[in-house]
Amino acid sequence: MLTGLTLTQAREGLAARKFSARELAKAHLDAIARLNPKLNAYITVIPEADVLAAADAADARYAAGTARPMEGLPVGVKDLFCTKGVKTTAASKILANFVPPYESTVTARLLDAGSVFVGKTNLDEFAMGSANITSAFGSVLNPWQRKGEETVALVPGGSSGGSAAAVAAGLALAATGTDTGGSIRQPAAFCGIVGLKPTYGRCSRWGTIAYASSLDQAGPMTRTVADAGLMLEAMAGFDEKDSTCSNRPVPAFAQAVGKSVKGLRVGIPAEYRAPGLSPEISAMWEQGIAWLREAGCEIVDVSLPHTKYGLATYYIIAPAECSSNLARYDGIRFGERKDAATLDGVYELTRAEGFGEEVRNRILMGTYVLSAGYYDAYYLKAQKVRTLIKRDFVQAFEQVDVLLTPTAPSAAFAQGENMADPVQMYLNDIFTVPASMAGVPALSVPVGLDAKGLPLGLQIIGRHFDEETVLSVGGALEAAAGFAHTPTLHAEAGA
Repeated sequence: MLTGLTLTQAREGLAARKFSARELAKAHLDAIARLNPKLNAYITVIPEADVLAAADAADARYAAGTARPMEGLPVGVKDLFCTKGVKTTAASKILANFVPPYESTVTARLLDAGSVFVGKTNLDEFAMGSANITSAFGSVLNPWQRKGEETVALVPGGSSGGSAAAVAAGLALAATGTDTGGSIRQPAAFCGIVGLKPTYGRCSRWGTIAYASSLDQAGPMTRTVADAGLMLEAMAGFDEKDSTCSNRPVPAFAQAVGKSVKGLRVGIPAEYRAPGLSPEISAMWEQGIAWLREAGCEIVDVSLPHTKYGLATYYIIAPAECSSNLARYDGIRFGERKDAATLDGVYELTRAEGFGEEVRNRILMGTYVLSAGYYDAYYLKAQKVRTLIKRDFVQAFEQVDVLLTPTAPSAAFAQGENMADPVQMYLNDIFTVPASMAGVPALSVPVGLDAKGLPLGLQIIGRHFDEETVLSVGGALEAAAGFAHTPTLHAEAGA
């Protein structure tokens, strides 16, 4: 089935003329038409005529022998990346009708590599959330089901839940995501796919709607580790329009997958054995350790003592930056305007009606910690702790090559579970936030199923700009696990 291929398999099939790019694109558009009404993975589906025209151009390139690395491959784009002439909403009412006149650097590079975009994927509003339930366009449904509970709707994780669900359900071969505190890795784990957060600065942020500028980073969401490497090659690279983008060469990431990991030192952080960790997650972690040991890795116990402060620090720094970034959406400069009798009234009404509850909460938190009298007590202190968290990782990588941890503290939970308690929801990111705070690369790899048949992921964290080693270890873990990526679809089951 064409919608079940990996990027690598599809590229090989297109090159061998086993099928055409038009057939591949049409298969994905048909799957979207059939399944998206239930899953709600896409906010905007690109018109069929435009998709097929791009696919026909790809077929012409294959015929001429000028195919590019991502030629003819159907890709979903998180609706946080500005796409020229295609609506970009950030899943918010305030941008419900925004059509950018420009292309983000990441999506422009994917187009230059030959990708065929099929739609804009759903997300938590302005990327704020861990369950994809805060979108102004409705929640996304995880295509996986619990055994014996087929009618229970599960969350896909967030904020890149639409991208994760689309890739898992066969509505795209791959998709872009953004990761601020785990928004690529956690939904990848919940949906049984691969998610890579590159080093901060590896991919340009230009043209990506900002949440927390010192944390946001674009990355690939794919079915295999090799696919993540292939897609990152197309997405990464220096951009003079982004002052935080690193001017480093882009390695052949995909070639790192399959390399021997014998002799690599794998660190196991003591602090990630958190109280209340699910026995199934713990057992899967131990299995991952055993697999890497069998592959020739040396297992080393390490300590990241400031990890315990990661979540609290994140929920000071990220809302502070969000408060600043989202100030521009006032109905005057940007955003859908709500008219009122006074200018203050326009601001108040526009923002009250345009932003959802979670976004308003985070803006208020951020404004509070930045306010006079609290800046030193909260924001400045959080920045100092962030430096200590980063130092922990740097010191750990003096002893080891990568770290191995769980990706999330549980498998996907049901819509409605944990949602009354925002702190409990924020704990979903407990294992992913520290790597974001430190700016290091991290990869989530699906490695097995829990007792209810839901996927579980393990996370590999590496040194700054050493995605190649992360991908090598991820490939070894993937090969040992032999994970099957096909969920039982709600929509297919008629749930």
